[in-house]
Amino acid sequence: MRKTIAFAILLLSLGVNAQNNSVEKSIFGIQTGFAGIWLNNESKLSNSIALRSEIGIEHDFTVGDHYDGAGLILQPVLTLEPRYYYNLEKRNTKGLITTKNSGNYISIKTSYHPDWFVVNLNDNITKTADLAIIPTWGIKRQIGNHFTYETAIGLGYRVVYLKDNYNNGNYQNVDGAGKRNQYTPHLHLRIGYTL
Repeated sequence: MRKTIAFAILLLSLGVNAQNNSVEKSIFGIQTGFAGIWLNNESKLSNSIALRSEIGIEHDFTVGDHYDGAGLILQPVLTLEPRYYYNLEKRNTKGLITTKNSGNYISIKTSYHPDWFVVNLNDNITKTADLAIIPTWGIKRQIGNHFTYETAIGLGYRVVYLKDNYNNGNYQNVDGAGKRNQYTPHLHLRIGYTL
């Protein structure tokens, strides 16, 4: 009986170690933070790379002056973000939790804010769309069985697609294509629930 229990524990620990040296196959979750709410999925591409896809509604602190005077606004966002988790094996050898992709990562966060709707935006201000590509560094950790938290920071580039009747035709520093290019910082702190 003791040999059977010891053998089962050995197999279980080998299985846990093998699983924890790699990102998980697929993780679905919901997250919230001081700036919105998001539904997301992380799908395994390789042992250390996961593709995060996300849909949500968020306040964008760096919208620039194309929404001047709008106050607190919320807009939809679609995001694709390949993440390279670079320290899963090191965390595992130290006995630290790596489930739910708990580790440090670098990524290229690509976000699109469509012009479908903007919550709390005056009718006289035209909705705009933008696309941002932001190299990011972050950490993600598990709390209990289903909860996670993460924080990330980055600096990238955004293209805002302006319309002809934008803010009654009053806009400046726009190239002939109706776009405004700007550098944009990224900072987030989120807590989430994973399935």
